[in-house]
Amino acid sequence: MSLRIDDLVITLGDRPLLALPALAVAPGEVVTVMGPSGAGKSTLLAFLSGTLDAAFRARGRVWLAGEDVTNLPPHRRRIGLLFQDDLLFPHLSVAENLAFGLAPGLRGAARRARVAQALAEAELAGFGPRDPATLSGGQRARVALLRTLLAAPRALLLDEPFSKLDVALRGRVRDFTFAAARREGLPCLLVTHDPADAEAAGGRVLELGRG
Repeated sequence: MSLRIDDLVITLGDRPLLALPALAVAPGEVVTVMGPSGAGKSTLLAFLSGTLDAAFRARGRVWLAGEDVTNLPPHRRRIGLLFQDDLLFPHLSVAENLAFGLAPGLRGAARRARVAQALAEAELAGFGPRDPATLSGGQRARVALLRTLLAAPRALLLDEPFSKLDVALRGRVRDFTFAAARREGLPCLLVTHDPADAEAAGGRVLELGRG
């Protein structure tokens, strides 16, 4: 699966906010998006995911796995999103949070087995019954990523997902996230202000707001 953006221009009122002639992200590739506040980094992710606020105007095309998804609603694009906050459901257990991302057709024992397998792969075996509030920041970040991956996305968008983690945790969670994207063959865009994130991603860096 690959992600391609063609001739993207986003404006807010009469003000041009973002212009991106072309960008192609290969399966498993992590492209880092950097730039000053207001350069359009998060706006770019919102356009790709289909959640761009109606106050903005956009033209251009988004292609995912060879399909033009520009006019599809968010749920049909199947693009995974991770934010600064993990957004786990506080009223659900860890296992229930993960099961939320699974396809409805997977039921019963098969559903429980898939959740258990995901937890084991993330070194969280036995954490299924836990309340998300009892997890550390790094554990919550891994659970949020697992939930996104269990929904079988076709691309992954990361909006400062490591910024609230302390230095000791950031490296581990970052490596876990990038390894998962590469293992699943997901084209990935990472928005960050941290040069260490870009260095760890090891791919191209797109700098917005620099002409």
